Amino acid sequence: MTKPRPEPAGREARLSRASAGRFSLYLRHLERFEQEGLTTVSSSQLGEALGITHAQVRKDLANLGHLGQPGIGYPTHELIWALRRRFGIDREWAVVVVGVGNLARALLRYRGFRDQGFRFAALFDADTRKVGQRAEGLEIMAMERLGEIVRSTGANLGLVTVPAEAAQTVADALVAAGVRGILNFAPIVLRLPAEVSLVNVDLAIQLEQLAFLVHLAGK
Repeated sequence: MTKPRPEPAGREARLSRASAGRFSLYLRHLERFEQEGLTTVSSSQLGEALGITHAQVRKDLANLGHLGQPGIGYPTHELIWALRRRFGIDREWAVVVVGVGNLARALLRYRGFRDQGFRFAALFDADTRKVGQRAEGLEIMAMERLGEIVRSTGANLGLVTVPAEAAQTVADALVAAGVRGILNFAPIVLRLPAEVSLVNVDLAIQLEQLAFLVHLAGK
């Protein structure tokens, strides 16, 4: 059996997708605990909030270094910032949006993105009737200006909210412009270079999964 190679010195161990997902949930609950005035939090409290064992919580949080103390717990604020640093959201991220329809406008109105350090830097649409209009204070730009604007804003992330038939072309344009991560809402599998990160959000699939769970529970 091939042994896993150790991480090079100075590089953090790679998290599994499941652990990263739990980290996001830890962060949400910790922020709520801090708002409630809790200066320390235990692995049992976090485990109960997420419905997992406190042993799993301790195993996950060990990836952040030695932050907690037995019998005392984790300093809430310190743990929040350790998680934010691990996610890379201890700084602001500039985001561009391509496809300014109803879904994009709803996302633009969600203030939670700003609270987590994501700033919408520019909007683009192929529909010439939309170009020049404004949405949530931002002017909608023509696709021809994508490369120029991405470079000038330093945007690393792109949201794709276009119909499926246009999504691959849009993704290719974002990659060419220098975007390093894409959040894709189009119901299609995108093909991207290995160095570009991709997260797909297909709301229809999520509803199908929910319906399936309810269907099973009713049997």
